[in-house]
Amino acid sequence: MPEVSRFFGIVIQMYLDDHVPPHFHARHAGMEVVVAIETMAILRGRLSPRAHALVVEWASLHLEELSADWELARSNRPLKRIAPLR
Repeated sequence: MPEVSRFFGIVIQMYLDDHVPPHFHARHAGMEVVVAIETMAILRGRLSPRAHALVVEWASLHLEELSADWELARSNRPLKRIAPLR
């Protein structure tokens, strides 16, 4: 699964040619969550409250880039890296 970004020990990834709705995977400390790009709703999984807040903050800043990467992933093309949260 291609890595899109990494910050504060959190890894953001997308599967190529994945199912809808548009989403990304976030992993941290052995936990994983699947987050809808458009709504930031948790589709599956769990993160600590702090890691979840950081993921939502990061994703809110990069909605357009996440959507563009989703389209690339759907067509099995290489994803573009997205700047980490600082």
